[in-house]
Formats: sequence, structure tokens, C-alpha cells
Amino acid sequence: MIELPKAYNPQETESRIYKLWEESGFFNPDNLPDKGKGRFSMVLPPPNVTGTLHLGHAVTVTIEDILVRYQRMLGKKTLWLPGTDHAAIATESKIEKELIKKEGKNRNDLGRPAFLKRVDAFAKESQQTILNQLRKMGASLDWSRLAFTLDEKRQRAVYTAFKRMYDAGLIYHGEYLINWDKKGQTTVSDEEVEYETTKGTLYTFRYSKNFPFPIASTRPETKLGDVAVAVHPSGKWKEYIGKKFEIDNFVGTKLTIEVVGDEAVDPEFGTGAVGITPAHSKVDAEIAQRHNLPSKQVINEFGKIMHTGSGLDTLNIQEARDRVVEWLKNENLLEKEEIIEHNIAKAQRSGGIIEILPKRHQFFVNVNKPIVDRDGKTLRELMCEAVTTGKIKIIPERFEKNYFHWIDTLRDWNISRQVWYGHRIPAWCKGEEIKVEQESPGEGWEPIEDTFDTWFSSGLWTFSTLGWPDETMDLKTYHPTDVLETGYDILFFWVARMILMSSFLLGEVPFHTVYLHGLVRDENRKKMSKSLGNVIDPLVMTEKYGTDALRMALIFNTASGTDSVISEEKIKGMKHFANKFWNIARFILMNNTGVMPSSKPKARTDADRVILEQLSAVRESVSRNIEQFQLHEAAQAIYQFIWHDFADVYLEASKPQLKNENKENTEQILLHTLCTTLKLLHPFMPFVTEEIYAQLPITDKKLLLVEEWPR
Repeated sequence: MIELPKAYNPQETESRIYKLWEESGFFNPDNLPDKGKGRFSMVLPPPNVTGTLHLGHAVTVTIEDILVRYQRMLGKKTLWLPGTDHAAIATESKIEKELIKKEGKNRNDLGRPAFLKRVDAFAKESQQTILNQLRKMGASLDWSRLAFTLDEKRQRAVYTAFKRMYDAGLIYHGEYLINWDKKGQTTVSDEEVEYETTKGTLYTFRYSKNFPFPIASTRPETKLGDVAVAVHPSGKWKEYIGKKFEIDNFVGTKLTIEVVGDEAVDPEFGTGAVGITPAHSKVDAEIAQRHNLPSKQVINEFGKIMHTGSGLDTLNIQEARDRVVEWLKNENLLEKEEIIEHNIAKAQRSGGIIEILPKRHQFFVNVNKPIVDRDGKTLRELMCEAVTTGKIKIIPERFEKNYFHWIDTLRDWNISRQVWYGHRIPAWCKGEEIKVEQESPGEGWEPIEDTFDTWFSSGLWTFSTLGWPDETMDLKTYHPTDVLETGYDILFFWVARMILMSSFLLGEVPFHTVYLHGLVRDENRKKMSKSLGNVIDPLVMTEKYGTDALRMALIFNTASGTDSVISEEKIKGMKHFANKFWNIARFILMNNTGVMPSSKPKARTDADRVILEQLSAVRESVSRNIEQFQLHEAAQAIYQFIWHDFADVYLEASKPQLKNENKENTEQILLHTLCTTLKLLHPFMPFVTEEIYAQLPITDKKLLLVEEWPR
């Protein structure tokens, strides 16, 4: 007879069990026996080194650890590779905020080397905190292969990728329009721009009294940089196409306005005429390019008016807008003001207003250039082909439409960032001339100060972590990876870019399956935020209820691609389930008289027959649902079986049987059912199952971590 403590105490067991797992070496596939079952590999989406683990990370870790533990128990050489992301903009911004708050200095006051030293120190400390928290969540990651997007090996991969793409003509540079984050003082990609609907004023006005028709704009201050007005070729203003108007005084500056006909103009919208400001609008820039129009920048990186020669220079945008509107009114040129709803572009990271500005020495990835080594296909076509051919399957399938829509509207990718923390772009300039080299080309050449967009380095993640650009055994064995699991909100930021990078650099997909989970919301289905006070700290929950309870609560009733609802009550409920299972095991072991589990126990009663049939059915259900990525269905199936079929029905039916002379067979069925359910539940609740399994009367027993999945 084995007597377990009356209650399961996760606080006393979890650290000890995790240490046991880690010291066993079985997280490393090199230490797993080769059973001829194949291999399974997956990379952990690297959490940013800007803070601590939140519920979104906890969902990721839970889902991935379930998949990994299942595959490991199937006997496969299983690799789950860990790492962290330097998150350039977010990390640098965090340190600069602290610097300003504590010392009243910014990064420029410190200088680049001293500032980066502080950022590095913070990143290392934060990384260690995050890694410990991943351990706390029970993540069975191969720590021997830990990677960081900014370490030396990843830097070599980044520079190699950049050079190969540059030599293939896929990276170009020059002065181009970019999304400028005024607050973060850096460029950001199209995907990092969010749009906020707000009320604004639409002003309808003429440039001068002799200008033949009005235009309308919510930003009259940008009209200081207008070079043309576009109208539809067959619209009401077509008679003016080709004419130029010299405006001697528009709020103190001179304008030359050419009227051009362009199909892009909607003749029925507004006045049917659009002022063209090529330096501050990507749409206007495309029209300007079609009609060989000049460009005039009138707003700088700090949101100040510049180069107008008027009294507005050095004013901020709002001040300039007020002055322009006042001038228009005084000159009787303002025909109408109306309140409308319109979208304001903001940087996702900083929340700063986005300005479209021209900027020199910007590097872009060309997604539309035919690639000789890829049968003349473009990056856009390669990304599309990876999914249309079925080489990559996206789960849930509905997100494939989102993916293709994004590719259809994909613009060239600006990979330059004006932050200091990150991989510095290996390029040098002398005037307008650029050379791409890691070392200085010689006297007079100045280094490009920009760094790479963080997504450029993390886009290499599935293969840079396996040793690329070297032809390593890891790369040969584990790439392409099997599954990429992450939140649906970064399908375009990260998943698509990994497909882009791997398709070009390796000629293969980075993974076979993309499994997307949703956001975590509170019990009222509201998004969690500090301002609402509804944030649940996963580590507080693990301390209070145990890691297993949190993991099971996160996965229960949560279908792929849908937002999950979590509450402390739900986690508490799963703590009750862990205790229920513990008590089931305690009852079985206390009533065991030395019987060993049998792989084929016999049914001697109707209750025996029913429970064995139900056990077989739940084994099939759990296995099938994990294989099909229906993890919530698998969790619910094993929960239902343990709590109701096993505990409520069979355990009660077994009590009289344990008192008669045929009790040995009942003990075998109880032990067999317990042993099987421990294995089925282990991926979901690894700590309590490992602790119980250690107590079972089994000879040559291994860690449950590497026991064979029930067949």
C-alpha cells in the first residue's frame, strides 16, 4: 500500500520536478533514444526582453508544451528551441524613458556606446527573468540551444542574409517616403501602423482668388508642400488639365500648381480635385511619379514646418494648421468647414503620430523583383506559393484569406530603423554613394547609423537558431520545423516574414503548419489592460493555484484562432480538478495490495467492460484531437473521463469489488486506468501527473516525461 499526502501541494513539488526534468537531459533530443519514429521540431516565438511573462506568453507556452510533450512521448526526437528577442524599439524606448525620468537625460546626452551599455545590462537581466518564468510554466525547452536575436551567431546570420539579398538585387536603397514615428523617432513598417478613428475638420478652400476651383483637406498645413492638383481625366475640371498656376502668396510661400489628369481621382468625392503633396503622402507620390512632378518637403522629423520661407517655419503642425486656417479666412478663401470622422495613423509601439516623410539612405526589400535562383519568381509569389501548394497549412483555415489579402496589398519592406539598439546595417556612405560592407571601404566613408528592423533578424529564426548559414547537422535534421505556433495578431509581422526569408535563403518553407491562437480576455470578454485593472498575472496564479491549474484553464474551452476567456475562478476550478485527480490516485494506491499494472486487464463485470471501453475511446479522442490541433477538445475529453466516467462511476462501482476475493482484477483495472490517464493528461498538467507517476508500483520506471504514449 502506498499512501500519498492528503492534498496535492504544487508549491512543494513543481520546482523539484522541473529540476528533475532539466537534469535528466531529456529536453535535449540528442539525449533521447532513436526509436525510428522520426523527429519533431518547433521554435518558441522569442518573447521580448522588455518585461515579464504575461498571459499571452502563458498561452503560447502551454499550447507548445502540450504539442512537444505529446510528440516526445510518441518516441520522436523532439526539439523545442528557446530564445528571446531584443525588440529594438520597445527596449530602447523603455530605457530612454527611465533615463529621462531618473536623470533628466536622453540617449543623445549619454552617447551611443554608454547608452547601449545600459540597454545591454537591462536586456540580460530581463532575459534571465523571462527564462526563469518559462521554467515556472513547465516549458520543456532545450536550454542547451538557447538563442538571442542579437547574439553573435544571429548577427552573422543577419549579415549573411542581408548580403545575399543585396547581391540578388532584392535590397535597394536611396531616398524614399517612409512611415515616420515622431515619438519614437524612427521609421516603422506598414504593419506597425495602427489607425484610430477620430473626429476632424475637413476644410474646403482655394489656393488663391484666381485659382479656378477648390480643393479639400483635413491637413491644410501640408498644402504648403503642394506641387499639383489631380483631377479625373473626364471629370468636371478636365478643361484645366495641363495648365500651371503660379501662386505668389499662399500663407507667405510661393506655390506652382500644375493640374494633372489621373484615373486614381474619384470625380464624385469632395470637390473632385485633390491637392498633391508628394513629400508627405505615398498616394500623392505615386501620382507625382506618373506625371513627373517635383517634390517639396515641408515637415521635418520633429513635426515642425520647414523650407517654406514663410513665417510658419519652426512651428509645430497644430500651430501651423491654425495659422493656415486663419489666413484662409482672412483672405476669404475658406469656403467650408465640416466635422468628419477620419483615421489617424499611429505607431503601434510608441503610440506616436505617423508622418509620411522622405528620408535618405533607406534600405528596402523588393517583394516584386523576379529572382533568378527561384525560377524568376518574386518574394511575393514565393510567399503565396508556400500556402497555395499546401506546403504550409494555416490553422484555423480562415486565416489563409487574411494572409493572401495581406500579400495582395504588400508594399516593399523598409528594413531601416533609426534606433541604436539592434544589428547595425553594414553599409557606408560618401555623399549619395553607398557601399555594403562590414568594414570601412576607406577614407571619407561614414557608417550608416541605422539598424535593422527587428523583424529582419527574427524572420530568420527557424534556421538561424539551427546554425545557418553553416550547413549544420541541426539544420539538416530539424528544418523545416513542423509547427509554428503563435498569436494571430503577428501573422503578418513575423510568420509571413519567416516564410519570405526561408523561401529565398533556403529554398524551402520554414515550417509545415502554422497554428494560431487568439487573445486572452477577461470573464466579460474585455481585452486585459492595466488601465481597466483586469490583468491577471500568470505567475501570481501559479503561486496561488499551481502551474497545472493555470495551464488547464488556459486551454479549456479555447478553440484555435479564437479569443480565450480566463478568470481566477476558472483557474481555481482547475486546481480542484488537480486535487480530484490526486485523490483518485491516492485512493487507488492506498487500496493496492501489491498488484502491478497490466497492459491488458480483463473485464469481469459490466462496470469493468464499460470503463475499459471508455478508456480506449478517450485515448483515441485525445490522440486524434492533439494531432488535429484541437487541443481544447482533447483537454475536455480527458477532463470529462477522469472526473465523471472514472471517479464518479467506476471508482464508486469498484469499492465493493475491492472488498471481495476478486479484488486483484479490480486493482489491475484501476491501476491500468490510472496509468493511462496519467499519460494522457501529462501534456496538459505535467507536474501533478509526474508526481503521481513516480509513486506507481512499476518496475524499470522512467520519468513520465519520456514514457510511451498509450497505444
